[in-house]
Amino acid sequence: MNKIIECVPNISEGRNQTIIDACADAVRKVKGAKLLDVDPGKSTNRTVFTFVGDPESVVEAAFQFTKKAYELIDMTTHHGEHPRMGAVDVCPFVPVANVTIEECVEVSKKYGERVGRELNIPVYLYEEASTNPTRKALKQIRAGEYEGIKEKIYKPEWKPDFGPQEFNPKFGNVATGVRFFLIAYNVNILGTREQAHRIALNIREQGRAENEPGRLKAVKAIGWYVDEYNMAQVSINLDNYKITPPHIAYEECTKDARELNLAVCGSELVGLIPLEAMLMAADYYIEKENLFILDEQQKIRLVIERLGLSSISQFIPEKRIIEYMIAEDSSEPLASLTVRNFVELVGARTSAPGGGSVSALIASLGAGLGAMMGWMSYGTKKFEHLDARMRKNIPPLHFKMKELISMIDADTNAFNDYMIAMKMPKHTTAERTLRETKMQEGLKKAIDVPLKVMRLGNECWEWMIQMAKHGNMSSRSDLEVGAKSLETGIWGAFKNVQINLPQIKDEKYKKEILSEANEILDNSQKNFKKVVSVLEKR
Repeated sequence: MNKIIECVPNISEGRNQTIIDACADAVRKVKGAKLLDVDPGKSTNRTVFTFVGDPESVVEAAFQFTKKAYELIDMTTHHGEHPRMGAVDVCPFVPVANVTIEECVEVSKKYGERVGRELNIPVYLYEEASTNPTRKALKQIRAGEYEGIKEKIYKPEWKPDFGPQEFNPKFGNVATGVRFFLIAYNVNILGTREQAHRIALNIREQGRAENEPGRLKAVKAIGWYVDEYNMAQVSINLDNYKITPPHIAYEECTKDARELNLAVCGSELVGLIPLEAMLMAADYYIEKENLFILDEQQKIRLVIERLGLSSISQFIPEKRIIEYMIAEDSSEPLASLTVRNFVELVGARTSAPGGGSVSALIASLGAGLGAMMGWMSYGTKKFEHLDARMRKNIPPLHFKMKELISMIDADTNAFNDYMIAMKMPKHTTAERTLRETKMQEGLKKAIDVPLKVMRLGNECWEWMIQMAKHGNMSSRSDLEVGAKSLETGIWGAFKNVQINLPQIKDEKYKKEILSEANEILDNSQKNFKKVVSVLEKR
């Protein structure tokens, strides 16, 4: 899965469209980065940009963005309502998918170091990236704003984390750091502003006073009345959706509204949301209502319905869920091909995709046919007695199928590290040693991918056998084809493990890998025969 980091920098310019467009274009030109939103404010004279990318591309985009702002913005003439201290005031990095806070801290530091070194701009770290308690919060660093920098920057305690300890009148300075993804979220209340605010006081972490905290952590909230909508809202900032996700905030607001005899009419998402937050809500309602939903699109529809996300304007997942917005930049180019194009590419004069990718595909088809038998046994009155059993047996095969699909591209990419290592210099003993080490690491990665295909395939057999014992027999041949496909995919992956092992110099590693691979291969052959035997006996 791709690592996705969001960057939400702002520039101290909200009126000059030429400058705003130039900064946006600086991001658009970086391969791997995608600009999602540009939000200018004339009164604040400030524009907030939102873009995403992998760790490397997001740093490059942030740097080019900062460089362009430095060229075009002169802070000596800037005035605006919002507090500010630099042409690029803040540049936070936010983990979105498959990336940790710690990785984002490293990204923030790489950005800060490069800005300080190449642009000669003072840079301060804040929030999760800072270890200095006296300037960890952004408001601490921003105190005195641009006008105060010329005095405080020369104090020992205000030496920048990166860049020179001197005032840069044209730019000012920039703060970079890491924060959690903030979700702006409103719950619609058919009541007064005062009633909505009462609910807000109940749920927000701050509560009513120090000795009266609210129920939900990492939550800020107020109540207001929106004339345009002719109703009140509990306006909520979810500072960390992993602590308090939107669906919990919604349920708590609904609970309090019910106690006040008020109606809740859905909710409104302001801005973007990570896919994970939506799937967390789906899992909550699936468990609460004892539903059986595996398809991701159906899960999203469930959340839209349960939270009433289309109550004010239509909630379009492709325009509101970050991962869907960048889906066109597929991280799985092979798996996204048509069947015809994939087969023709396999048969072309290229080394990839080859046997490893094909083995992963065949194994995924095997798991898919197992899941298919389950679906053909579920949800009809004739086989109603099987529903509980199929609810248990289908998910493992469904999710293993998904994982195996991702291995189609992983296998093609498996040799990348090895090929890069092959091109490393080898003029000195130290260079040759490093090159050899990296080549060995690359070979192990190339072995790990088909080995994972074997492991995933092997984990399917328990459920394939359950399908053979209890599934709808009208799908017997489908399961038989699935079992043979699974066995074939595992055998093909074994061959890809086997061919790379002789080049490995770590004898202990070779022995352990070969032992595990042979064990899975034997188990696969036995279980294929077992599936066929069980079906024949029925």
